[in-house]
Formats: sequence, structure tokens, C-alpha cells
Amino acid sequence: MVTSPSPQVTQLLIAWSQGEQGAFDRLVPLVHAELSRLAHYYMSGQNVGHTLQTTALVNEAYLRLVDLSQVSWQNRAHFFAVSARLMRRILIDFARSRNYLKRGGGAQQVALDEAMLISEEPDFDLVLLDDALTALAEIDARKSQVVELRFFGGMTEEETAQFLSVSPETVRRDLRLSKAWLLREIEERKTKDTERA
Repeated sequence: MVTSPSPQVTQLLIAWSQGEQGAFDRLVPLVHAELSRLAHYYMSGQNVGHTLQTTALVNEAYLRLVDLSQVSWQNRAHFFAVSARLMRRILIDFARSRNYLKRGGGAQQVALDEAMLISEEPDFDLVLLDDALTALAEIDARKSQVVELRFFGGMTEEETAQFLSVSPETVRRDLRLSKAWLLREIEERKTKDTERA
């Protein structure tokens, strides 16, 4: 997943969180390619007419990261996990601001295949997925984190396991259970939305 030199990125993250002014500026070139890859990954699932571009998503993520300078960064995996969550949040905020929740109102769709998340069924509503992940986090925060790290953060099973201090088998089990739970939750939410229409 992450090709940045781990010790250098980790050292800069620690220096940045301790208030060293130039640390963020030295960090950006080391992480830019990976953040762009994450943004491209997110944007590849958006509709063709989506007005938010990959570069704008990366830039917005940088702006939000600057506000997080007081975070006690653990390592590069922690940084990229937070970055992935920020990008997901940016897209959700964008979707909500564009009134994509209105029934039949041009809901922003994101295609999530097995390589990205949980289903072979195309065109999940990004906001419904986010709501389902938020509901999962309330029930089991770790399972929600596993989904976020693996499929939104692009981490491998091993990186996810290391970040969460669990075994790769635990990550695989959490992912299987999360997949079933999220599919059911999304279907229930879609049914409720249809009944209300």
C-alpha cells in the first residue's frame, strides 16, 4: 500500500505533532503520491459528472490535516488511516451538501465491487454506505475500522492487523462479519427510504 519511507514519515509526523513548524512541509512531498492514489481510488467510484476532482479532494484533505497538527501520530499507517477517513468525510459532506439524500434527486452513487468493499451489486449510495458504517461503529468500532482501513485506506490485511494490534485472521473474520452486516443494513435503509417515498 504505502510506499513512503516509513521511518522518515513517522519521524516527521512526530515532529509535526510536537509543533515543529517545517515538519509538515517536509512531510507533504513524501506522502503526496499516496494521498493522490487514495483520492483517485475514491473518485474512481464517482459518477462521471461528479464536480469534485481528485486534486481538489487531495487539497481539501491537506487543509483538514493541517488542522490536526496536535494529533499524537503513531506512525505512517495511522496518518494514512486518518487521511482516508478525512477523504471519505469530504465526499460525504459534498454529497450531503448537494442534496443527494433526496429520494430520486440524483443521489450520488459509488460503485463498490469486491475489490473495494462488500458487494457485487453496483451503485451503492455513498451516503447510505456512510450511514451504515457509522451505525456499525456504534455496535463494533473495530469492525468499522477494519472496513475503513482495508477498503477506504487501501491497507493490506497485515497493515490493518498491525495498526489495530490484532491478528490478520481477526481482520479477515471482522471483514466477513462486517460485509454481511453492512449489506443487510444498507438493504434495510433502502427499503425504509422506498416505503417513505
